[in-house]
Amino acid sequence: MPLGTVFWSEVLGTGLLTLLGVGVVANQLLSKTKGNGGGWLMINFGWGLAVFAGVYVAWQSGAHLNPAVTVGIWSSGAAEYAPGVAVTGVSTLVYFGAELLGAFLGAVVCWLAYKQHYDEQLDPAAKLGTFSTGPEIRSVPWNLITEVIATFVLVFVILMFGGTPSGLGPLAVALLVVGIGASLGGPTGYAINPARDLGPRIAHAILPIRGKGGSDWGYAWIPVAGPLIGGLIAGGLFQAFGAGTF
Repeated sequence: MPLGTVFWSEVLGTGLLTLLGVGVVANQLLSKTKGNGGGWLMINFGWGLAVFAGVYVAWQSGAHLNPAVTVGIWSSGAAEYAPGVAVTGVSTLVYFGAELLGAFLGAVVCWLAYKQHYDEQLDPAAKLGTFSTGPEIRSVPWNLITEVIATFVLVFVILMFGGTPSGLGPLAVALLVVGIGASLGGPTGYAINPARDLGPRIAHAILPIRGKGGSDWGYAWIPVAGPLIGGLIAGGLFQAFGAGTF
């Protein structure tokens, strides 16, 4: 498969995932929306369905949609990221770049959809919260541990079920994301995806959002490093023991 096809498949899939995921948080948090105050489970299911849509769109590239998934597949010892896509340094960077770009673009499109509501919202923290995650109790080691654990669950289950998200099926991946959000999302908002957090955070920093405040760059490395570590551990454990052991 040409790497150009992989790139645009991941851009479109991750873009749609982020548009719908950021969108459900915006619908819940921003002023004067139909979904304002819809609650945490609304966000969980919204993100799950966002993943459902993204996996369908990015089926050609294996629908990683997440650098932590890419790292997990790499560390599992797999020969291919998707049928016809060898695991190499170049292909890895293509996945990373496409996932980050897609997440950035999805967040920008979501801002366009909710532009008037961003203008109406007075709380800068709520505006940032629609784009990226943040902890309820700020503690570097514990926030990092939470993201590692949650992402480990995501990537390890994906590997156990089929090696790539496309092998699982979109609905299974969606339900997994809903379950992780409901169970492990409370402390940090469960980024579990470096691109999903970093791309929208960059969009928040760049976009002309009225009264937006800062982008909390001091915390930004945790939802990047934590998921990558979690994905690395998941892939290594899968390689060490293999699906047949469990």
